[in-house]
Amino acid sequence: MNRTSSDRPAQNVHGWERAASLAGGLYLLGKGLRHGGLGGLFQVGIGALALARGISGRCEAKRVLQEVGEQAQNAVIDSSHMPLEQTPAERERLRSSAQAATSTVTVTGNQGLDSPPTNP
Repeated sequence: MNRTSSDRPAQNVHGWERAASLAGGLYLLGKGLRHGGLGGLFQVGIGALALARGISGRCEAKRVLQEVGEQAQNAVIDSSHMPLEQTPAERERLRSSAQAATSTVTVTGNQGLDSPPTNP
């Protein structure tokens, strides 16, 4: 996604969540720098991401998850109303299609149940 400065997402991290990101980011940065090694580097990276999230007030992962949740909710709402949204023309087309499919069918019953064949 190429975004310009005019279409940057609005802040989606507020209040305690933002403060927790700032505090957690600072804590992980300090702990990672003290620890050193590969584990310390990992903590520094996560701390930097959390700090950037707290400073900017934006979180791309949270935005994506919110959009996916909204799309899923809309899909549930749309699918729950689908059977009720047939137009009269669609109902008539389905009725005539069913009549055409069954007009040449002759039901003779299943005589095999009354007298099963002796040689399968």
